Amino acid sequence: MRKILLFSIVLISGILLTGRLFYLQILDTSYATLSVNNAIKRVYDYPQRGHIYDRNGSLLVSNQPSYDVMVIPREVKPFDTTEFCGLLKMTKEALKTRLSKAHVYSPRLPSIVIPQLTKSEYAYLQEKMRKYEGFYIQKRSLRDYQVDFGANFLGYIAEVNRSDIEDNPYYQSGDLKGRTGVEKQYEETLRGIKGVKYIQKDRFNRDIGAYKNGSLDTIPEPGKDLTLTIDAELQKYGEELMVNKRGGIIAIEPSTGEILALISAPNYDPSLLVGRQRSANFTKLWYDTIAKPLFDRSLQAEYPPGSPFKTLNALIALQENVVDTQESFACHGGYYYGSRGRKLGCHHHPSPLSMVPGIANSCNAYFANVYRRVIDKYDTPQEGMDRWHNHLASFGLGQYMGTDLPTGRPGYIPDSDYYNRAYEYPKYKWFSTATISNSIGQGEVSLTPIQLANVTATIANRGWYYTPHIVKRIEGQTELIPEKYRTKNVTTIDPANFEPVVEGMFGAYNYGTAAGVQIPGIEICGKTGTAENYTKIDGKRQQLTDHSIFVAFAPKDNPKIAIAVFVENGYWGGRYGGKIASLMIEKHIKGEITRTDLEDWILSHSLEEEYAKPLSGKPFPINDGKKISGKVEKPIL
Repeated sequence: MRKILLFSIVLISGILLTGRLFYLQILDTSYATLSVNNAIKRVYDYPQRGHIYDRNGSLLVSNQPSYDVMVIPREVKPFDTTEFCGLLKMTKEALKTRLSKAHVYSPRLPSIVIPQLTKSEYAYLQEKMRKYEGFYIQKRSLRDYQVDFGANFLGYIAEVNRSDIEDNPYYQSGDLKGRTGVEKQYEETLRGIKGVKYIQKDRFNRDIGAYKNGSLDTIPEPGKDLTLTIDAELQKYGEELMVNKRGGIIAIEPSTGEILALISAPNYDPSLLVGRQRSANFTKLWYDTIAKPLFDRSLQAEYPPGSPFKTLNALIALQENVVDTQESFACHGGYYYGSRGRKLGCHHHPSPLSMVPGIANSCNAYFANVYRRVIDKYDTPQEGMDRWHNHLASFGLGQYMGTDLPTGRPGYIPDSDYYNRAYEYPKYKWFSTATISNSIGQGEVSLTPIQLANVTATIANRGWYYTPHIVKRIEGQTELIPEKYRTKNVTTIDPANFEPVVEGMFGAYNYGTAAGVQIPGIEICGKTGTAENYTKIDGKRQQLTDHSIFVAFAPKDNPKIAIAVFVENGYWGGRYGGKIASLMIEKHIKGEITRTDLEDWILSHSLEEEYAKPLSGKPFPINDGKKISGKVEKPIL
């Protein structure tokens, strides 16, 4: 029995040992892979990043060669650090820090020592690098900007960080990746696919040729070119008009939702974030917390929309059947409400007014009456407020637009829950007068410039819009753009109800608040806006000069452009916003400027003095261009 047991143990042990050896030598390739990794060096061949063009085929962004000095820490042999640092024009301390970081990242994988050498620097170093084992030069491509504008939507590329590498195995230390704008949103399309060459090494770690005669090598696939919806000439012109001003301009083609211009001011030359000086330049831009050139005001700034919001209240009132186009309301310098006779001020204009002249003359009293009727139509103000909110949501307000850009803000449209929280004592006890500022686009309402431009495009289309987008075509794709941007979004407002609003906006240019910025030969529909502007100075809420807001579309029928202009501290709607919008429309439709008087005025006027007031540390008056606030009640147009 003991012999049988001993024999069984020996037999079973032999079988297990044989099976383990079979697994290790035949089935398990992990050690073979490790061996190959030790004997094979991967050399990456980086593809050209895709070019970027405007809608008319003008080249906006191409590529230029760049060279990085790389290191594989475990392959480094003792070398003359003084000579090496002299070649690279860096200190020994800096080199030591770079090598230490590289070793922490990975002893086996390459890391950057010096990025983005110029052609002349590369030519000088190329022959000398053979003296320094473990170091080599990696060729890449950097962006070469053909324009000095559009940085906010073009974006920039920068070196990947540890998080990028951990999230996506495609990236290695030193790789470049889109960080903002189109470069970020379309990173996978633009970057292409890296090629790989496998180089075999001998036991002394010397290169001895291509592994398996190069049969496993791959060639790089260049990135795909993008054609944007942007009109480069219109974009450039808009940025010129916004010099020494802050704000945003969005121009959209209503029939397609294509973004024609996406202007944020102040902006910066995109070439500042390319090359060896990129880090220093980015630091300067980042720490400019006053002008904020890296902040895209066209997509991210949330402003009170002011009087252009009245067009939406008119549409909702017509849809809710609380007013018709013939009914008039009197205006005695404003709208009085509440038991204490509070006043919502207004400017001088004919009275009484019905809807069309009410829009054309931007009557606050008219829209205060209309708004209250919408809210008071239902059994409770909560129900009326939610109904009002839902109509506005159908225009894409109070939510992210869903554009093909990586940044944006939702703005804010209040609902009954908001006011229930705000007026919880006595519980839920509030009426339409508590929210009357919504009638003129002030109070809790906020929109981004792109949202207001999209509202204008929706009015131009009489009730529908395509989600705004900036890419028109991707090289090699049969479908020009995703279905999302080819699907109509329809509002809750019947198409017939848009006609009186369009007539009112047309009247604004012909006899109303925008009569001074007419463009000969173009039927333009527009709406001025002036929004109150506050900030905190030493912890106290203080009023600044009003924002200038203007929206327009043209021509009146079969419109080709819809535009929204926000100029911070710009006094009133027609002063800056109206002039800029009219010039942009003429530039797009005619291709030339005939209202040179408007152009000369805008180009020669600056708002830098207004922006400096809160920083002066001295008391300052608020100027709306007509009178000093506090002495006479200001109009809100």
